[in-house]
Amino acid sequence: MIRAALLAIAVLFALGGLARAVEPDEMLADPALEARAEKLDAQVRCVVCQSQSIAESNAPLARDMRLLLRERLKGGDSDEQAVDYLVERYGEYVLLKPRFEPGTFLLWGLPFIVLAAGGALAFSYLNSNRAKPQPAALDAEDEDQLRQILEERE
Repeated sequence: MIRAALLAIAVLFALGGLARAVEPDEMLADPALEARAEKLDAQVRCVVCQSQSIAESNAPLARDMRLLLRERLKGGDSDEQAVDYLVERYGEYVLLKPRFEPGTFLLWGLPFIVLAAGGALAFSYLNSNRAKPQPAALDAEDEDQLRQILEERE
């Protein structure tokens, strides 16, 4: 049982390495620069595939974006400068994780706003049910009238 689980995990790890679309001719000779490039590849969206990073995509445009990113890093750009260049060229959409800026406040803040509004609605609903007046207890005269009415129906 344990052997089968370990074998399954090993196969998954082996197949996980195949998900990378970076081809050998794209890789930089400097391992430190290549590691930086791979980290940045995972943060940049393929504008063709839209749901994949450029590290995962086999689209020709994703390859061009990977090569462009590596050229910028070889040219001495910092990680932020290289990503800024891609954002300037392709737009903010190219980032898989958008930056927290005034233009993206709604994107980042909307889940919290919806959560707070839902909490406020739930709180007001629960309080409105508690605030409903409870029916007054019947006095002896009302109980007698009710008993007479029920007896007449039987």
